[in-house]
Amino acid sequence: MLSRKQSPSVAFDQQCDTYAWFSQRAWVEIDLEALAYNVQQLVKFLSPRTQLMAVVKADAYGHGAVTVAQTALQSGASWLGVATVPEAIQLREGGIKAPILILGATHTPEQIHAIAHWQLQPTLCSPKQALVFSNTLEAINYSSPIPVHIKLDTGMSRLGTNWQQAAEFVQLVQRLPHLHIASIYSHLATADSADATVMQEQHRRFEEAIAQIRAVGIEPPCLHLANSAATLADPALHYDIVRVGLAVYGLYPAPHLQNAIDLKPVLQVKARVTQVKTIAPKTGVSYGHQFIAPCELRLAVVGIGYADGVPRNLSNKIQVLIRGQRVPQIGTITMDQLMLDVSSIPDIQEGEVVTLLGEQGKEKISADDWAEKLDTISWEILCGFKHRLPRVAVV
Repeated sequence: MLSRKQSPSVAFDQQCDTYAWFSQRAWVEIDLEALAYNVQQLVKFLSPRTQLMAVVKADAYGHGAVTVAQTALQSGASWLGVATVPEAIQLREGGIKAPILILGATHTPEQIHAIAHWQLQPTLCSPKQALVFSNTLEAINYSSPIPVHIKLDTGMSRLGTNWQQAAEFVQLVQRLPHLHIASIYSHLATADSADATVMQEQHRRFEEAIAQIRAVGIEPPCLHLANSAATLADPALHYDIVRVGLAVYGLYPAPHLQNAIDLKPVLQVKARVTQVKTIAPKTGVSYGHQFIAPCELRLAVVGIGYADGVPRNLSNKIQVLIRGQRVPQIGTITMDQLMLDVSSIPDIQEGEVVTLLGEQGKEKISADDWAEKLDTISWEILCGFKHRLPRVAVV
């Protein structure tokens, strides 16, 4: 791993590890120091009894799952969360031994066999799913019970058994010989809202469900409810584990939470200028001529496009950074390339580095900036960068 004073040399992404950094037209830089810092800040923010689960689904929100998981665990995280069995297997094959919770639903025999083989921890969402798990494990003569996490629906209306049936569900799972209850949890639908009314109602329902479970003589071994937003918003929601995704990667789930904790963005997206030319007034640029040059200008072509994860709908709406200065993107963003007006910066050369997301000098462009222009969320921006962009680790 290289220091900030050196150029990153090779991608840590296994799909790209044969490519030298200097040969790339475009790439994603992952700041592992920033990642470690964020995890450490989050751990300090939690009560001593609360553990941090780093959510690394969707290839760690596009940051590279195995490397992110390793860094997060080294920095204080105790658990990892993923969405699917293949995501969990990738971590195990990468040498990760920490407990891994599969947040998505699993129910096929193949999935259950893999969970048992790789020592993964599934989410159980319904009595039917619990019975399928137990019967499948019985059929393969699995020797010891596997840890399972019971999901309650307290208002998300997604996965989980209705919170009012919590006690009945937990009693069923407890009776099944091949399952061991590791935790009970739920998920919040509006934790990133400045209006906490719905979140507080979900919290109340979760507490009532736990009370019902205790009333039938079962003490939940572990409880968790908070995502990134809830973690930053209210310590009363921390319980035994918090499941943190976006904040690990240095972004805030909502503007009103930005003062809760100091975070550093982990990801930067960079590309190289591939050609520079002068175009005459009234010259159209790119498909559809959605931009017409108002005067003579210097145009730079950059080797990155929507097939790499730069949304086409950002055409003519964004700026990028060159030599620490902002310049506008012009014309329609194409599959592999986009164009810039670099008239304000003299002597731009082929091969110069353009920062699309990240910092140069005193200027900064974030995933939040893109998300605002697209009326979406920063999660979607981060997860959109494709794997023909190597992930390059810098420290």
